[in-house]
Amino acid sequence: MNVESFSQELLEAGKRFGYADMELYHERVKTFGCQLFQGEIDNYKSSEVSGVAFRGVFEGKMGYAFTEKIAEDSIPFLLENARENALIIEDEESEDIYSGSERYREQTYYSNELQQVSIQDQVRLLLDIERLILAYDERVTGTNYCMLQSSETERSILNSKGLDLKDLQNSLTLYISVIVKSGGHTKTGTYVKVTKNFHSLHPEDIAEQAAEEALRQLGSRSIRSRAYPVLLRNDMAAALIQTFSPIFSAENTQRGHSRLLDKVGASIGVSALNIVDDPSLPEGICSRNFDGEGFATQRLQIVENGTLLSLLHNRKTAKKDNTESTGHAHKSSYKGSVTVAPSNLYVEPAAKGHEELVSSIEEGVIVTHLAGLHSGANTISGDFSLAARGYYVEKGQIQFPVNQMTIAGNFYDVLRSIQDVGSDLEFSYPTAASGYIGSPSLLIEALSVTVE
Repeated sequence: MNVESFSQELLEAGKRFGYADMELYHERVKTFGCQLFQGEIDNYKSSEVSGVAFRGVFEGKMGYAFTEKIAEDSIPFLLENARENALIIEDEESEDIYSGSERYREQTYYSNELQQVSIQDQVRLLLDIERLILAYDERVTGTNYCMLQSSETERSILNSKGLDLKDLQNSLTLYISVIVKSGGHTKTGTYVKVTKNFHSLHPEDIAEQAAEEALRQLGSRSIRSRAYPVLLRNDMAAALIQTFSPIFSAENTQRGHSRLLDKVGASIGVSALNIVDDPSLPEGICSRNFDGEGFATQRLQIVENGTLLSLLHNRKTAKKDNTESTGHAHKSSYKGSVTVAPSNLYVEPAAKGHEELVSSIEEGVIVTHLAGLHSGANTISGDFSLAARGYYVEKGQIQFPVNQMTIAGNFYDVLRSIQDVGSDLEFSYPTAASGYIGSPSLLIEALSVTVE
């Protein structure tokens, strides 16, 4: 039974059952993953998961149910379970089914070119990359992991008020960690790339970047532990912002989980700081024309010249704050409840390149790797203490890699102590909860740096 027929039968049966309004949310996720070890396939996985979530208003209350089985006998199951759910729920906030926005973009975020790339071609790419990495330098001894994952996600929302929306998204991700050894010392370097353009992935370039990321860590030395100016390389700046992106959720401010409560209209950062969420980026991995409630998405200026202009809202949080949804209702899967999350959120780049930022540092540290981003970060207080790797800079020149460091500070203070914003915008690996987050390199006035 296809989803369209199932949806229509469910809505018709729901009317007879006594539901006032109903909505069906369908999601299908198809993934392929492969991992290599020394030229052999170590792990191989192909899967497709599909399911529907039903919600409906029964006797004035909203009930929920979901199933993976899209078949006729699932219809009474959904209707009965949602009714039971509605009758026991005690929620002071009334919910309704959304009738739809006045206008929706008709933009496509699906790459037909990527869809046509065979599994054999994906595996061949990975094999070529690993072979070139292992042959790149005699100090390269292997990889911790050499992985690829491609995914395709289809979503649709259909409801009793006439809303009928669909979208399709796909992407491919490479994860590589290279091991190098020299003089009794072992170092690692990581490479992550997310793209829709398979033919932009050149094995020689990827192998060089991944191997050099590790090789440049050899010969690391210690420096004095104290506060230094810190240049967060673009990917690490994006990773830090991704960790703290929940502070921009109105759901979190309303729960007391963000210090941005009542800060809309106030300065929260330096004048050079501009943060945008843009769900219409052609290459955005979390681009979409509508959110998890069927609300039309739009570009949102979150921070402009350091001033907080807006939080991220779904319809429920917007109602609480007496404003409009910003189109950021999010469902982690068809099984999940509606929360708030960004799409493609990023710090707008400025004029200076990475090398120009480096040359402006009299004495400081470049951070090229962060670990413990969740265990070492408190998204409520903003405090963080993170393991890091990087380089010592003196008089505008990189001097040497630094032994394992710990950098510590407060994210809210970081927003107020950005000395310079680079031009090299880079996005981090997307997650369901925090979206696709990007940043150029950011030069921070000072962070506490403790070195082993």
